[in-house]
Amino acid sequence: MFSGPLHESILKRAQEKGLVEIRVHDLRDWTHDRHRVVDDVPYGGDAGMVLKPEPLFEAVDALRKAESEVLLLTPQGERFDHAMACRLAETSHLILLCGRYEGFDDRVRSVADREVSIGDFVLSGGELPALVVIDALVRLIPGALGDESSAMQDSFVGGVLDHPQYTRPPVYRGLRVPEVLLSGDHERIRRWRRKEALRRTLLRRPDLLKLAALNAEDQSLLSEIQAEHEGERDEQTERP
Repeated sequence: MFSGPLHESILKRAQEKGLVEIRVHDLRDWTHDRHRVVDDVPYGGDAGMVLKPEPLFEAVDALRKAESEVLLLTPQGERFDHAMACRLAETSHLILLCGRYEGFDDRVRSVADREVSIGDFVLSGGELPALVVIDALVRLIPGALGDESSAMQDSFVGGVLDHPQYTRPPVYRGLRVPEVLLSGDHERIRRWRRKEALRRTLLRRPDLLKLAALNAEDQSLLSEIQAEHEGERDEQTERP
């Protein structure tokens, strides 16, 4: 599950440049029985299998360093977001523990520094959430992206969603690229992009604006956006 994504695109190049080292460990390496069993039936009776505590405890014991932070991927954890990604990207050594089957023996929580969830849904295991976390963190490492400004323009940076993006051709199936982007006027383009980023955030994720660091220009742009939408609603009301 890890071999494909970890050897493609940005993750592959970041490792080749020596910007990050990513290792995948098999929990079976920390078993002590002939069949290398990592799971067992749950006490009390229930469906499914549960990961045993011994392999997870011993894996963390073997891999942990003084500067390590251990993350347990679980739907019961703290919601992973951009702010958490920025903080974790500054950590020099992370250990990501991936659950499987019906989960893991609850005693495993005691070896984790933080429990992390990528959303309110259940997956077959923690491998995909781990890959999501890894990809989000590597993008933030200086030198990982071809254009350093790309990460600074992504959604959630500065507390707002990203502005719309367009490329050639200028007209496709009657859909046109906004004229301002073809104008060559860099100040107009900058202002348009910021305004559209704020518009998208206001319409789609207004909760983000409560925590966003907005300056005087942002406040002015939001006022313009709200006035425009109020005007549109008035026009719709007046139509027969």
